[in-house]
Amino acid sequence: MLEAAEVFKVFQKHRGDAIVIPTGTSGRQWADFTNNEKRDLTLGGAMGQTTAAALGVALSLPSEKVVLFDAEGALLMNLGILATVAGMQPQNFYHFLLDNECYATTGGQPVPNAKQINYAGMAKEAGYAAAYRFDDLEEFERNVGKILNEKGPVFVSIKVIPAIENEPIGMRQRRPTRSRTQTIQDLRDELGIRS
Repeated sequence: MLEAAEVFKVFQKHRGDAIVIPTGTSGRQWADFTNNEKRDLTLGGAMGQTTAAALGVALSLPSEKVVLFDAEGALLMNLGILATVAGMQPQNFYHFLLDNECYATTGGQPVPNAKQINYAGMAKEAGYAAAYRFDDLEEFERNVGKILNEKGPVFVSIKVIPAIENEPIGMRQRRPTRSRTQTIQDLRDELGIRS
């Protein structure tokens, strides 16, 4: 299993100007690694719906590369989205799944059948153009640049060490973040979209 921080460091070398949508517990660490916050679109509180939202972004901005850092707990809440993504075939969509084998946001409860599920296999069989699995940082580093140059939709499952949060939600320390309105406005300005 990899540290999410290591995954993000490696990914940043290949990000380019992609729009990145970080989600889940590991996704909250993204703020420490981003190199272009104005092209980050955070979807906090959208557990189970982040893939659908990211798909919408990819479909509405076909000339932009869209990268989702998803969590397996969230994906399991809406597993049918894999078929929807595959059916829509967004060539600019890169679906990275940070699989920590638990619901880290709610205290670390285990995901059912966590050791046996092959999310990349599910995505490939659903119809994604390509799907990959990684549990070795060097292998991920050797391949991520090539993967980000493929036509999507591409699915990348990465086993990561959980960052479990046990504090009650109202007591958790959070980094200051941009408001949803500011995030959307920053992205519109970055893309030259007039509202």
